[in-house]
Amino acid sequence: MQPLVEMKGITKRFPGVTALDTISFSVMAGEVHILLGENGAGKSTLMKILSGVYEPTEGSIIIEGKTFNRLSPKESTLNGISIIYQELSLVNELSILENVYIGKLIEKKVLGFKMVDYNTMFLKTKGLLKRLGLRRKPSDKVSDLSISEKQIVEIAKALAFNAKIIIMDEPTSSLTSEEVTRLFQVVRQLKREGKGIVYISHKMDELKKIGDRVTVLKDGCFVGTKTIEEIEVKDMIKMMVGREVNSRYLSTKSEEDIRKNKIFQAKNITRKDRKVVDVSFDIYEGEVLGFAGLVGAGRTELMDAIFGTAPTSSGEIFLKHKKINNKNAYSTIKQGIGLLTENRRETGFFHNFNIEQNTTFIDSIKKSFLGGIGGLVNHKNDNAMVLKQKEQFNIKCRDVKQNITELSGGNQQKVIIGKWMASKAEMLIFDEPTKGIDVGTKSEIYRIMRQLANDGKVIIMVSSEMPELLSVCDRIVVFSQGRIKTVLSSKEATEEKILSAAATQS
Repeated sequence: MQPLVEMKGITKRFPGVTALDTISFSVMAGEVHILLGENGAGKSTLMKILSGVYEPTEGSIIIEGKTFNRLSPKESTLNGISIIYQELSLVNELSILENVYIGKLIEKKVLGFKMVDYNTMFLKTKGLLKRLGLRRKPSDKVSDLSISEKQIVEIAKALAFNAKIIIMDEPTSSLTSEEVTRLFQVVRQLKREGKGIVYISHKMDELKKIGDRVTVLKDGCFVGTKTIEEIEVKDMIKMMVGREVNSRYLSTKSEEDIRKNKIFQAKNITRKDRKVVDVSFDIYEGEVLGFAGLVGAGRTELMDAIFGTAPTSSGEIFLKHKKINNKNAYSTIKQGIGLLTENRRETGFFHNFNIEQNTTFIDSIKKSFLGGIGGLVNHKNDNAMVLKQKEQFNIKCRDVKQNITELSGGNQQKVIIGKWMASKAEMLIFDEPTKGIDVGTKSEIYRIMRQLANDGKVIIMVSSEMPELLSVCDRIVVFSQGRIKTVLSSKEATEEKILSAAATQS
């Protein structure tokens, strides 16, 4: 049986680095082919070559028997290839119909004049939504849709132009378990229709549920391709990282020893918008405190209140027995509190800054005065500071002057951790710290968090992935409707207990 697409001997070289080295990869009709690898392994580069964003240095692409040395984005689309990126490309202000046909409007002639054929587009969009099981009207605003519904609109966009191969990059990274189930139903429908799916994900537990074959890349090289039946998750991980990955990062101290020194207190925190109501908790030296809860429970809203980016109507926080003035983020940063935001690409770093600038600007804020108006920059010290962070956190880059957007997601996250460490932050809030990050880099981040806690830093971890909360956190605060429902120790916490508490409505 001939593949829908076959990539042969694909090599891609950038100045000073070989991103892909003679990679071969194929997708059959009616299969989900999982593409695995650590951040920086070459997955995105390979798919950008397939979608026409990059031109291969060597190799060829065969689509239904037709050979190409390179593809332009237009040629890729015309040959039935569509890519859905992790950061969705929909325009919230437009309707579903307008998003599906954006830039590719269907036209008709009326009295010799070209006009947009809204009626045809409406009927076609309605048919696509029905086919994909999305109970929405073509006229509905995209801003009113959930993340999973937006994913399905992206798939509708691809199908509107006869996509035969759909590339999904981290499609479930922001979805609830129910939304994942719904997306998988759509993927299985596409398989039945004979579409080929390239599925990129770091959520190892979902791969066996949806995949047919698995290809693993490492450092730009081909490791192997296996059918899903002949490989276990632990074997996939070993192929990706070349070693067994530790799964437990809990404190080695007893619960009694940890409870000896209280180093952070939050008392009666209530936000002005009431998204957080009367929340109090403590953190002890040497522990990682986790926050669990369903989507919309208020965990991120609580962290914003602590950090000073959301106004509160009441409440106090104390760091190492000193009351913190958290009226705004500038004040909080000056007093030693850092926040790794949930969406690193939007709020975690400056896209126009290089690695060094992104690493050192928080330290510059801490040393500034008059609300940030005044201050000096010492470039020699800055360079020494970023080189130290690069070595400490094993940041993979060509040079510290490299733009941060050129790094993999995992290395971007390490730069963000490094900027807070360079500023000597005493407290770090990690909000969804491993979102879209490979299993090997996750392990490194867990190790970093545990080491920081052992060094006396205050560590909070917010996560929607219960397995990582259970493997990293010494206590887990379960949040629901802006309030604490219960606090579980690592010994008593289970996924069932967390879910049960999180789903409690009163």
